[in-house]
Amino acid sequence: MQKNKLNSFLHFHFIVFIFGFTAILGSLISVSSLSLVWYRMLIAFVILILFAIIFKINIKVSNKILIKLLFCGVLISLHWITFFQAIKVSNVSITLSVLSLGAFLTSFLEPLFYKRKIIPYEIFLGIFVVIGTSLIFKSQYYYIEGIFYALISVFLSVVFGLLNGKLIKESSSLVITIYELLGGVILITLILIFLGDFNTEFFKLSSSDWFWLLLLGSVCTAYAFVISVEVLKHLSPYSLMISINMEPVYGIILAIIILNENSQLSIEFYIGFIIIFISVILNGIIKLRKNKII
Repeated sequence: MQKNKLNSFLHFHFIVFIFGFTAILGSLISVSSLSLVWYRMLIAFVILILFAIIFKINIKVSNKILIKLLFCGVLISLHWITFFQAIKVSNVSITLSVLSLGAFLTSFLEPLFYKRKIIPYEIFLGIFVVIGTSLIFKSQYYYIEGIFYALISVFLSVVFGLLNGKLIKESSSLVITIYELLGGVILITLILIFLGDFNTEFFKLSSSDWFWLLLLGSVCTAYAFVISVEVLKHLSPYSLMISINMEPVYGIILAIIILNENSQLSIEFYIGFIIIFISVILNGIIKLRKNKII
């Protein structure tokens, strides 16, 4: 059991690195956030369906579970739409830093979902993250629209993670991912039709956009999404959410290297970012000692 937890913990951190790179792709892809998420989810859905067909994996579920999975698909699609929109109206660094508030929200909501006592150090670390995030808000107030979208995104992400923590007990990670992706594709397709944007022009993309979208849909979604659900068998949603706080670390480093975003950021931003990073390290040390993760 301990070995499984260790493997899951390490594997998930690799997935978090991929999530950090996802933000970079969101900046590189020129299409709107709505279109981007539609392509992302559809590509990942097709890949996983083909995988299930080739390996003859049974993906049948009851109607009750199907409804739950489709609903979670709606949540994750809205999370991704607001996430990429935040990047497009601000930048990668701001968006990823705000997502660190997820640990603070999860520390309050997880006890309600799983009917357990609130753990004091989770609250403490969550407040630590809030302090760091507030410094980022103060220094980057001119990105208020991006911060607003990022706040919506992080809330949706937390609720999605908590619901998936229960669903993993009812079905496999592959099946869960397939139907959640389907739910997102259905929702966005309906929105695009309503807006009148689902036409021939919608499918006219540049070669670079196709390349980045295929990378986003395959490695950064089909693979990463299945694994992120799978590790819920061994890690709690809070452990996942505090680990996801490493996403800003990886993403911001990549943004500085690839997108040269350091020229847009103030010293207060970096102080806030360091505070958030310290909370991640402290959480790892505490959980190591308490054997909650490894």
